Amino acid sequence: MNETEKNNLVQNYIRAYNDFDVEKMLVDLSDEIIFKNLSNGETTLELKGIGAFGEQVRQAARMFSEREQKIEKISFDGEACEVSINYRGKFAADLPNGIKAGDEIKLDGKSIFYFTDSKISEIQDIS
Repeated sequence: MNETEKNNLVQNYIRAYNDFDVEKMLVDLSDEIIFKNLSNGETTLELKGIGAFGEQVRQAARMFSEREQKIEKISFDGEACEVSINYRGKFAADLPNGIKAGDEIKLDGKSIFYFTDSKISEIQDIS
């Protein structure tokens, strides 16, 4: 895959994420997708397979009334694509940890996408 094709897959994924369109988020992912969420250098979530990932993104979508990943920078290194992201979200409901419906979260982070056979094969979200 060339950088333009990789960029298109990443842009489609992030656009679908921002639109709460789970099915479009999944369309360009490998059936064996690996997802990792890393915070402060530690893995906080790891999923394998399109089914597990699809269930997680459906649950996460229900947590927010608004959310947006804004791309700041995209760079390519071999089979990897690193995306610097500004994230903003508004919670849809109260959570057990004291977060209230309407509370906002803002983060700067990055996502690293890996590709195999014209699909996204791994996503690492790092904050």
